[in-house]
Amino acid sequence: MAKVTLPAAADTSAATVKVWDPVVRLFHWTIVTGVVLNLWVFEHGKYAHRLTGYVVVAALATRLVWGIVGTRHARFSDFFPTPRRVITHVYALWRGEDARQLGHSALGALMMLALMAVLTGLGLTGWMMGLDAFWGVKWVEDLHGLLANSVMALAILHVAAAVIESVRHGENLPWAMITGRKRALGAHDADIAD
Repeated sequence: MAKVTLPAAADTSAATVKVWDPVVRLFHWTIVTGVVLNLWVFEHGKYAHRLTGYVVVAALATRLVWGIVGTRHARFSDFFPTPRRVITHVYALWRGEDARQLGHSALGALMMLALMAVLTGLGLTGWMMGLDAFWGVKWVEDLHGLLANSVMALAILHVAAAVIESVRHGENLPWAMITGRKRALGAHDADIAD
C-alpha cells in the first residue's frame, strides 16, 4: 500500500508582508550613501561634499512629506515615540518581553527622528557656512562638526541595534530594508507598541 502524506500546515513564520515602501527604502539608502560618501568626500573636495549634503537634505524633505501622506508604516502617526510607547518598550526590553513589530519600535522611532533632526541641523549649518553672513563664523563651523560626529555616533548605534534586534527576533532587518518585506506577525508579536 502506498504511503499517503498530507501537506504540512502552512508555516506562518515563513510568510512575509510588505512593510517598507519604495520611498522609505530609497530614503534610508540615500542617507546611508550620503553619510558614507561624505566621510570620503570630506577629504576629497568641497563641491562633492556640498552636493552630497544637498541630496541628503532633499531626501529628508521628501521623507518629512511622506511621513504625513505615505503608506501606513511610513507615517509618523504609526510610530511616533510618545512617552507612553517609549516607557512601555523600555520596560518590555528590560524584562526581555518586547514583542517583534512590523514597523518601527518606540526606540527605533526615537533613533530615526534623532538622526533626521541631526541631519537637518547638519544641512542647515552646512548651508549657513556658505553664506556671506556666516562665512568663517567659528560657532557655525564647530556646530557643523559636532553634528557630523553625532551622525556618526548615531549611525553606529543604529547599525548595532539593527544587528542585535535581527538576532534577538530572528529576522534580518537590513535585508527587510532592501526588500521591503518582513516576516508576518505571529502570536507573540505586536502590531504597535502602545
